Amino acid sequence: IFKKMIPRYSRKEISEIWKPKNKFKIWLKIEILICEALNKLGKVPTKSLKVIKEKAKFDEKRIDEIEKDVKHDVIAFLTNLAENIGEESRFIHQGVTSSDILDTTLSIQLKESCLIIKKELKKLLEVLKEKAVSYKKTPCIGRSHGIFAEPTTFGLKMLGKYFEFKRSYERFLEAEKNISVCAISGAVGTFANIDPYAQDYVAKKLKIRSEDVSTQVIPRDRYAYLFSVIAIIASSLENLAIEIRHLQRSELGEVEEFFSEKQKGSSAMPHKRNPVLSENITGIARIIRANILPILENISLWHERDISHSSVERVIFPDTLILLDFSLSRMSDVIKNLIINEEKMLANLNSSKGLYNSQRVLLKLIDKGLTREDAYRKVQKIAMDSWNQKKNFKDLLKKNKSIKSFLSHKEIDKIFELEYHFKNINHIFKKINK
Repeated sequence: IFKKMIPRYSRKEISEIWKPKNKFKIWLKIEILICEALNKLGKVPTKSLKVIKEKAKFDEKRIDEIEKDVKHDVIAFLTNLAENIGEESRFIHQGVTSSDILDTTLSIQLKESCLIIKKELKKLLEVLKEKAVSYKKTPCIGRSHGIFAEPTTFGLKMLGKYFEFKRSYERFLEAEKNISVCAISGAVGTFANIDPYAQDYVAKKLKIRSEDVSTQVIPRDRYAYLFSVIAIIASSLENLAIEIRHLQRSELGEVEEFFSEKQKGSSAMPHKRNPVLSENITGIARIIRANILPILENISLWHERDISHSSVERVIFPDTLILLDFSLSRMSDVIKNLIINEEKMLANLNSSKGLYNSQRVLLKLIDKGLTREDAYRKVQKIAMDSWNQKKNFKDLLKKNKSIKSFLSHKEIDKIFELEYHFKNINHIFKKINK
């Protein structure tokens, strides 16, 4: 029975890929393609192939009934086919092993899922790009260690996220290519009882590649690569979610998730507007990252195979992909509908009392001939006074006798011009069209 991720975090299109009905449809397609290949090799009569194509069908409930007795899903499937096809069913599954069908099917299911994930990644890239361009020159304070640093723009924040997901998209394409392989090579991968032509034929028909060397299974490093990339994507989603959650904090209020008219934030406190969408994404990212460890461990199988990987993949593959699809879709909606408070961004920047210009003052004093150590000491002393006394940094500089001997009031005013910090923003944004 298909046990998919709970409905709250599932979307229909990708969930359907991992349901038994779709799996059995792919199994049947592969078995028929193998028969077609063997027909071309003269090992399956054309008349028999025609009968197989006409009568081959399956019944999910019947397969479940048979499996209860035989304790083997592929045998249960083949038995059900034989019940429907009759005598000609003897030509089905000739010279192949269950893993040939299972692993090639897995490749198709993963590839089908990848098509959806790619679509969602593109959507996220589009909304991040739109926000980056729209708020290219919107000033806000940059923070390191959570503490005010120097000014940046909200658009530049979004541009950085855009390129982060662009890198993931490129990695994902490579990982998709890596898992798009077919193995129809028999019990231990030697093609002893099946002509290699069959594998190449099936691969071509399914629009995937022939595996270079399989044992009884497709090597699991291929899947580990894909899901490692997925774990990186999940971490990038969390990275973006955390940025939103931090900026929505009451004391910051720079951005806010869209809050619908009838939405409620707390059962106890009617005033609450919580960043629950981003918080969900953070939680889901933890699950996805946790799933990568058993997938990495699946690389290590006994000899030509054992079955220790099977239970892991039956649970983790669909769940992880369903969760990623949900998270990408949700994040696109969050960014698209994000409320941007430009006034609060500027107010927070100004609340620093101008301390974000400390490096500019430092560099200007060095230009005037001071050693870096002397300049740093002078600037830090005044900066700490500004911090502790909540006084304007520029005013303290102008009143300081030591500073006045090096910098005029006009020079200090010049240092505190906000636009200075954004003089190379256009240069950075040129990369968005490359």
